[in-house]
Amino acid sequence: MIPQPSVIPISESEKQGLGIREFDIILITGDAYVDHPSFGIPLLARVLWDSGYTVGIIARPDWKRKEDFSRLGKPRLFFGISSGNVDSMVDNYTPNLKRRSDDVYAPGGTPMRPDRATIVYTNRVRELCPGVPIVIGGIEASLRRFAHYDYWQDRVRQSILADAPADLLVFGMGERSLVEIAGRISDGGDLHSLRNIPGTAYRIDIAEWRNNRPDETVEIPGFPEVAEKTAYARAFALHYAEQDPVRGRRVAQPHPKTVVIQNPPAPPLSSDELDRIYELPFTRRAHPSYTQPVPALLPVQFSITTHRGCFGACSFCALSHHQGRIVQSRSVESILREAERIAKMPEFKGIIQDLGGPTANMFGSYCPRWKSGACTDRNCSPACPTLDTSHLLQCELLRQIRELPGVKKAFIGSGVRFDLVLSDDSPYLEAICDHHISGHLKVAPEHIAHGVTRVMNKPGREIFDRFRHQFDSLQAGKKKRQYLLPYFMSGHPGCTIADMVELAVYIRDNRLYTEQVQDFTPTPMSVSTCMYYTGLNPFTMEPVHVPRGREKTIQRALLQYRDPKNRTLVVEGLEACGRCDLIGNKAGCLVNASGASSLSGSKRPARRR
Repeated sequence: MIPQPSVIPISESEKQGLGIREFDIILITGDAYVDHPSFGIPLLARVLWDSGYTVGIIARPDWKRKEDFSRLGKPRLFFGISSGNVDSMVDNYTPNLKRRSDDVYAPGGTPMRPDRATIVYTNRVRELCPGVPIVIGGIEASLRRFAHYDYWQDRVRQSILADAPADLLVFGMGERSLVEIAGRISDGGDLHSLRNIPGTAYRIDIAEWRNNRPDETVEIPGFPEVAEKTAYARAFALHYAEQDPVRGRRVAQPHPKTVVIQNPPAPPLSSDELDRIYELPFTRRAHPSYTQPVPALLPVQFSITTHRGCFGACSFCALSHHQGRIVQSRSVESILREAERIAKMPEFKGIIQDLGGPTANMFGSYCPRWKSGACTDRNCSPACPTLDTSHLLQCELLRQIRELPGVKKAFIGSGVRFDLVLSDDSPYLEAICDHHISGHLKVAPEHIAHGVTRVMNKPGREIFDRFRHQFDSLQAGKKKRQYLLPYFMSGHPGCTIADMVELAVYIRDNRLYTEQVQDFTPTPMSVSTCMYYTGLNPFTMEPVHVPRGREKTIQRALLQYRDPKNRTLVVEGLEACGRCDLIGNKAGCLVNASGASSLSGSKRPARRR
């Protein structure tokens, strides 16, 4: 068995230097190779090496050159293909559908990732290596595993398994599934025998589906049936209900030439398994062959993942379909060991950039019911009597991190769920205000209008107000005031222009600052995207207002009403909802007659980083 290399090989010379004639597995990614646990392909490569398999990485191949895909030869077991850390369409285009001029996951930010990279890479590999198994995965494949609405083409596309000539699709985080695939193929199993691995999807012929359907399988409306919006909403609700690793069943969706079948999700990793993965020998550096920095590494190089999963189930987030609702936390001891290793790196200047996960303060959260799967009749919330949302374990972790030699500061950069902060009487908020935020604390109320937060499945305005008041009370006596950095969203389903005016007035009256805002982008497999396409809530089938076109542009302008360039749009929005009282020179107006924004009745807003 060859031990873990200091750097995963990406070239023939590195392969030969390790004495490897043939890799067991070759992984292909649209990202640069950065040996960091927040980069999916390098993490999976380390996990596979730890399981006894040799692995090479082909990073950022030029899809027009076959030599880029054959540079490491053929693998003994299979190719694993991913678009990278992000969906290639999200990476290549802005929410306004303009092509981006850079790629933060590339050396020097130089873009080279093709649109629909997973399909493009898979076609190239199948052309060059027709007999070698191909497994696709990553966020792009994971969230396109069923027929899905594609914002960039404004239509429903087939499952990626119906478009890409892959043999298997791994969804979710993938470690457990990928190791099992490698083991089975290594033991002589053929692709037909890999149909029962949790966390995977595969396809079968229509004739086989008609004659030999797998037991306990939920059939959802097929493609092109889901082009009809009611059928799409119904299909979404059906497969959404099966995304639980304990009680989830197989889901099948017929397509014109094939049937795509998703197995239940893989079981969550235990605390010990997470510890082992995150303590693998990551260098936290880009490959030494790169002559330019990879921008995406800079904000996360000295960050630490403390847990996975999120039970928040925000409508616009697809995490329920990827990491799941069950929170899996690492041990305090493992996190401390990782921090100690970081502190010994010569580049480390004493600042841990983030201690967190999808939501920082879900670390240590636990519900005994999760052993039987997340509840089917409700979402997890701090109000549930069986959900333990205590912050005491995280307070202890933060205290011990502060005491480590070489660590000057450890920040909570990934943001906190403010309703959880209010769920217990621990000194968590005091602790992070005193030691773990660098002037600004990220929170994501997203909106304050009741009808919008209900559609978003976010806490309401009254809860955010309670949190703001608690945060402000902790600023008394501080030499340097700290500020909340709230994230708000425009253009979300369920949101009207009147709702955005209400939010703009709230921002003004509470002296909040919104230099950067998020305009809702319909990405695959979120509840909000289903609502955007269908105009229906998939769980109740009730109609939902969907802002589009000019209205969507006006909503974004209202969120940035202080910018004089937005005055025409802001005035149009105010007139459309009968709020002309907010136009003029008197106190309390959003825009004045001269065209400048009005800050009447409020103090100077806090500056954002």
